[in-house]
Amino acid sequence: MLLSHKELEVYKLAYKLAMEIFEITKKFPVEEKYSLTDQIRRSSRSVCGNIAEAWRKRRYEKAFVAKLSDSEGESAETQTWIDFSRDCCYISCDVCEYLTKEYEKVIGMLVRMIKSPEKWSF
Repeated sequence: MLLSHKELEVYKLAYKLAMEIFEITKKFPVEEKYSLTDQIRRSSRSVCGNIAEAWRKRRYEKAFVAKLSDSEGESAETQTWIDFSRDCCYISCDVCEYLTKEYEKVIGMLVRMIKSPEKWSF
């Protein structure tokens, strides 16, 4: 049995992606600091935060599923900001495609957890 949310593969991937986004956004124009840069960093980090919260609430199935659902939503929001980053020419199409596919993996893992919350409760 896993002892921490940090051991979850979905958390590890989401955290890695949030850190990649942090590094990528360091190169965004300064005028985006309080808009796109802030939004994409916030949503990517929120994916991880909601997974952590879900893990701590896993004894309450509805709360667990709700927090995982929030994480799924933040993943989709991050994909939207990735698209804006590409269309504003701040990232390449290749980087956009890579990040989008990786977030699809995160979403898939979250959906599987949501569909079988009993596997994670104690």
